[in-house]
Amino acid sequence: MKLLTKTNRIYLAFSLVIYLLTAITFYQIIRLVIYDEVENRLRVERRDFEAYVRAHNTWSNIPYFVENKINVTPIPGKADPVSSEIFTDTLILNRYNDELTPFRQLTFYQPIQGVLHQVEIRKSLIQTYRLIEVITVTMLLFLGLLLVGTFWFQNKLSGRLWHPFYDTLSRIKGFDLGSGAPLVLDKPEITEFRELNDVLQKMADKMQQDYRSLKEFTENASHEMQTPLALINAKVEQLIQSEQLTETQTRWIERIYQASRRIARLNQGLLLLAKIENRQFNESLPIDLSALLTEKLTDMEEVLSFKQLAVDVLVEEPFAVLLPASLADSLVTNLVNNAIRHNQTNGRIELVSTAGELRLSNTGAPLTTSPERLFERFKKESPGPDSVGLGLSIIRQIGDTYGLSISYQETAGIHCFRISKVVS
Repeated sequence: MKLLTKTNRIYLAFSLVIYLLTAITFYQIIRLVIYDEVENRLRVERRDFEAYVRAHNTWSNIPYFVENKINVTPIPGKADPVSSEIFTDTLILNRYNDELTPFRQLTFYQPIQGVLHQVEIRKSLIQTYRLIEVITVTMLLFLGLLLVGTFWFQNKLSGRLWHPFYDTLSRIKGFDLGSGAPLVLDKPEITEFRELNDVLQKMADKMQQDYRSLKEFTENASHEMQTPLALINAKVEQLIQSEQLTETQTRWIERIYQASRRIARLNQGLLLLAKIENRQFNESLPIDLSALLTEKLTDMEEVLSFKQLAVDVLVEEPFAVLLPASLADSLVTNLVNNAIRHNQTNGRIELVSTAGELRLSNTGAPLTTSPERLFERFKKESPGPDSVGLGLSIIRQIGDTYGLSISYQETAGIHCFRISKVVS
């Protein structure tokens, strides 16, 4: 969820609560004010009633009051006046439409001709309720329009205020170290965004400088180290072919030759890992890994026959991925070499390909270490001199860089590597 959306939702929820409390409070205030006005009118009518009784010392149901909503009931046996007055709400049946009509009633006591009477003066609340309804609906409509307008304005304003941030984010997403193009960021008016852009600009410049230095180092190392290593190997090969060496000297020279070849392979593997991490392979092509693996297994037929390994290939559908050609070849070569090197005599290699997954399985000794540790650099399951411990690291690095999931599982002596496409 975007920050702007989250902020707007919180603001909307908070505004709804505030507006609801405001509406309830406003309704209660209007109701109290109107009820106070009705009660004041009832008190005025009480004073008129008392003035009439004092002037005539009697009461008759003449239409003295406009609304004619008065009820006088004698209370026998009581002559002392009661000073209290009581306001209540009541419902009275309307004789015209047989509906209950709300009234506000004032009850008090008044002596008439020496007899205490209970006097009830009522005033209709229909107009009052209608007034409250009109005021409430108008208030809710006004608050609703105010809420919608405020939310719309807040959304537009936030969009404008956050535009520099989203512009910076878009440019960072399109920034590519390998292209060599510098990251260019604007200087917005908002101080926080301007400071953010300044920091990101410095970081991008530093990253590009480090990337160029590292790329130059790997290129120089690849060139400068391969030459002396090749020279050492050539000279050692000449020494091995010499007839004047003793058996001990020959054994030492063979060890030197093996060590120099191992250094050469280490150098190539580490440089390849550095190039993959720095994304120095830019030209990705659609490649069918199942066909490439099948071809590689065919090329290794002599080795497979020598180790007496059976090969089963089941290609249900091609497994097509986007990879640089050189990395695809390196991926396939390392997988096949690993399946052959860690296999057993009269063993088996099985290749299964579908549109979404590629599986390469081989027989072998049970695993003695954690499966995930096999992908670590220089981690080897077997101590053989031919392995430098970088093959599976190269496979994992290619997968992580180019959107492939590489997993390994060992069950009852069957070692299975799975390659699948990462769904973004």
